[in-house]
Amino acid sequence: MTEQQKIPAWDLPTRLFHWLLVALIASAYLTYKFGDVTMTYHMWNGYAILTLCLYRLLWGLVGSNTARFCQFIKGPKAIFSYLKSAKSAQPQKFLGHNPAGALMVLALLALIITQGSMGLFTTDDIIVEGPLVFLASSDFVSLAGSIHRIGYWVILGFAGFHVLAALFYVFVKKDNLVRAMIDGKKEKHTVPEGQRLQARSPLLALVCLLISAGTVYIVVNISAYL
Repeated sequence: MTEQQKIPAWDLPTRLFHWLLVALIASAYLTYKFGDVTMTYHMWNGYAILTLCLYRLLWGLVGSNTARFCQFIKGPKAIFSYLKSAKSAQPQKFLGHNPAGALMVLALLALIITQGSMGLFTTDDIIVEGPLVFLASSDFVSLAGSIHRIGYWVILGFAGFHVLAALFYVFVKKDNLVRAMIDGKKEKHTVPEGQRLQARSPLLALVCLLISAGTVYIVVNISAYL
């Protein structure tokens, strides 16, 4: 496959977000199982995940065209139409996420943000205490802890389905979505004629990341401002 047969589809900020999030989700388990008793590394890992997710929400509003929610979030009619076409030899083509993939993006973001947020309210009543426990009732803290413990495995289930779908496209539909998220390019025959990546400045992505990091910092240190 020559470079002339490929079309830019994903900007660097979006690709970095994707793979950093994968690494941090794996690290979340490792820092929980093998971290120190105070869960310091695990909590920092969680703050990093929340920062990335907030960044993705911002980038979904102001980022490159294939990263913007308004470009790939579709209604039920478009989703069913795509799923119907996916069974055929000539499925609908998209430069960015297809309508079904968009649902998975939204589901994973919602699950991961919920998981990270509940961690802020989680305590073991001995050593470890999330930074927002003092704001919640004991009943909510107990609920948050349960959600935080179960949520990770729910996320893994969705992520596993996401991986299986990507492999299906690689081996059955001959559309290598995994490689596209690495090098940012899709094969020309899988992209609608005339559509191109409209990349935004990496500096704008950095601003979004700094805003996200600042927001998470303020939230986890809110006790200092009260």
